[in-house]
Amino acid sequence: MRADHVIIGSGINGLVAASLLALKGDSVLVLERESGLGGCLRSEEATLPGFTHDVMAATFVLFMTGPAGAELGPHLARHGFDYCHAKHPTAVLRPDGSALVLTMDQAENVAAFNALAQGDGDRHALDVGGIAADAPFLFALLGGNLWSWQTAKLLFGQVRKRGLHGLAAWMGIALAPARGWLEANYESPLVQALWAPWVLHCGLTPESTYSAQMGKVIAFALEAAGAPIAKGGAAAAVHAFKALIEEKGGQLRTDADVERILVKDGRVAGVRLTGGEEIACPSVLASVAPGQLYGRLIEDAELPQDRAATRQFRHGRGDFQLHYALDRHPEWLTPGLDDVALIHLSDGIDAVSKSANEAERGMLPETPTICVGQPHRLDPSRCPEGKAILWLQIPDAPRSIKGDAASEITGRAWDEPTREAFADRLETILRRHIKDFDQIKLARRAYSPRDLESMNMNLVGGDPYGGHCGIDQFFIWRPFAHSTNGTSQVRGLMHIGASTHPGPGLGGGSGFNAAKRLGA
Repeated sequence: MRADHVIIGSGINGLVAASLLALKGDSVLVLERESGLGGCLRSEEATLPGFTHDVMAATFVLFMTGPAGAELGPHLARHGFDYCHAKHPTAVLRPDGSALVLTMDQAENVAAFNALAQGDGDRHALDVGGIAADAPFLFALLGGNLWSWQTAKLLFGQVRKRGLHGLAAWMGIALAPARGWLEANYESPLVQALWAPWVLHCGLTPESTYSAQMGKVIAFALEAAGAPIAKGGAAAAVHAFKALIEEKGGQLRTDADVERILVKDGRVAGVRLTGGEEIACPSVLASVAPGQLYGRLIEDAELPQDRAATRQFRHGRGDFQLHYALDRHPEWLTPGLDDVALIHLSDGIDAVSKSANEAERGMLPETPTICVGQPHRLDPSRCPEGKAILWLQIPDAPRSIKGDAASEITGRAWDEPTREAFADRLETILRRHIKDFDQIKLARRAYSPRDLESMNMNLVGGDPYGGHCGIDQFFIWRPFAHSTNGTSQVRGLMHIGASTHPGPGLGGGSGFNAAKRLGA
């Protein structure tokens, strides 16, 4: 068998690249080692029949607002892909029951923030407006090919616009941590608490370099585009991608584990599957973690610099997922949360910092930062009429357990008793905010970092972000300091996925960039 391009891995980046190359007219073959397509796009009846849960990724705002979604959206819509929205994309709920809800109307948000602390709303408008004003330059840095003439021209244009010192000052401000941004500019603890947890979804903490800029970007995106989910579940997006690729002559195979990328005379010659089958191709796009690429798939090439860098590559905190089937929609004890897409349960900056730090040190957080999704309110097809679903993501779970910050859980591995004990801790927090929670709970299903890695080997230690997202492993330094646009010393090999620029999330950015470099 022969193909123009073999894509290893069927996550969002692999599917985006395959779709664009198939639309170009190239022959593409997507190989997925698991029994189902989609990578972290996975929907299952995880709790009870009729209850469809997005087991991992759920929110499509990056795809909907990014270049991949703009180009592929009309094609995917022909194959049934659609978004479901909520007017209120996010909220924070503090332990004392106080809450702040964000709407998609900036005037409403400004008024609500100013009512809490005079000037907070005006500052919000200024921060979001700054992102909008810088959007062409900023989003090119966040999502485009950084080593390119296009980026060089953008930088030169910024020097002409701002002056060299002005651009340096802009960069310095962009590197600020979220704690500094929030504490210096917002008086209301509720406003601070609304944004502080969101940096965790970028693989950062409130103290991380450039987390302030990412917090502002998230504020801009949520207010402008909301927190959309896929109608019918994340797997519905995968079905649409599959239909599009096949419509254009491409192929997708599951249970197809690539054992080796074949290299001859310094360039890609094909791939060999674990069963021995060989597929000839001049181009391979590998949507895998660095350890998989350089530790297993490409052993036949001399790549000392890449292998040395792989040994230094660091993965971030683990992820914990908890899903509920409920007998009815939860009645929040704090009014106004019924139709919010994503609710963070957190007391604010210090609480987020504490839980993230505990997880980074290998401790089970005493009070984890919890993100609660209510997908049935956006998409009633997710469960039987009158019933409800909750999707809980805990983005600060330890990859390996050294202890428990609360000195209650004795397990030191992500086995079933430890997983369920940690789920009990989360449920105790959730129960405080929902009336008669025990009476409406029908079933729950927890996934530990180890469970997530067993479903997707690229989630090393349950890290959903493809590696630590600190500044030394991001932008032009992702995954390695010597990386250049995902290219390799092996001609015809491109590294894509969350471990490469522009990093994690459902934007499909690295797959989009790779396909464009290949002429799509």
